[in-house]
Order: sequence, then structure tokens, then C-alpha cells
Amino acid sequence: VLILFLFVACFIKLVSRGPVLFVQERIGYRGKPFRMLKFRSMRVNAEPDMPQPQVDTLIKCSQPRHQWDFPAGQRLIAGGRLLRAFGLDELPQLINVLKGEMSIVGPRPCTGGEFNSFEPWHQERCHALPGLTGLWQVRGKNPTTFEEMIKLDIHYALHQSLRLDFLILLQTL
Repeated sequence: VLILFLFVACFIKLVSRGPVLFVQERIGYRGKPFRMLKFRSMRVNAEPDMPQPQVDTLIKCSQPRHQWDFPAGQRLIAGGRLLRAFGLDELPQLINVLKGEMSIVGPRPCTGGEFNSFEPWHQERCHALPGLTGLWQVRGKNPTTFEEMIKLDIHYALHQSLRLDFLILLQTL
């Protein structure tokens, strides 16, 4: 894993100026903020978050969304699409796992803006450590609605088990 870390870090430095890591505050277990790490796949100063009005619309929208993020377009560095496609940009989150801020399996950690727009029942998804992969990721991800995603995350939080984690990991692969 360390060799892969070094390879990706060197690749990012070769194709782009700026830091290798992207650090962003996310909301974790029981609503506690933490600093999530990722390899930077976007250009420096590219806006990483969805604008708050779009977040609010997404949360209220009952239509399936084929992409939860706004189009990356020119925001990605050379090779950034590949880093994301193979999940290599998320390798540094293993450090968050080692620190106890994340788990391998669990709901994806949301941003503070998303969390602040949640209805109280949405926050039940934070009754589990956020994870690198989760039930939502293996059960549809992009074609689901926001409410379906929240229900999958809450289902996971209420039914956590080694068996469920193992099944999710198998489906992730």
C-alpha cells in the first residue's frame, strides 16, 4: 500500500502544482467534524463542493440523480478522472480509518453544508462511523434519490454487523 501511496503522490506532483493531499472538513460519527484526507484530483483552487442552493435542491428533490457532484469538467488534473475511477484518490482515508475517524464500511461522510440542510431524521445516518464504502455505494449510488441514500445509510447504522460489512466489501470489489 505504501508503494501505491508514493506512486500516486509522485504522479500528482508530476502533473500538477500544489499539494498532493486535499483536506476537507466532513461530519463523522454522532455529527462530530473531522478532517478527511484525499489525494488531490482537482486543480488548485477548483471549487470542490456543490453550491449550497444545489445541495438544498438535491435534498428536497425526489428524482434519481445520475451524478451527485456537479460536472468536474476542467476542474480535474491530468489523470484525475482515472484516480477517481479506481478509487485511488481515496487511499489517504486509510489514515482517517487508523485514527478512528472513519471505518472501512459505513455511510459516506457528508460536508457541513449538507449536514446543516438535513432534517433531524436524516442525521440518524451519523449513528455509524463513516466509511470508505457502504451500503449506498453498492446498492445503486448515482441513480438513487437523496432520500433513498439516507434510508440505506440509516439501515446500515441500525443493522451493523461483521456479516453485513463482509457482504458490502465483496460487492465493492
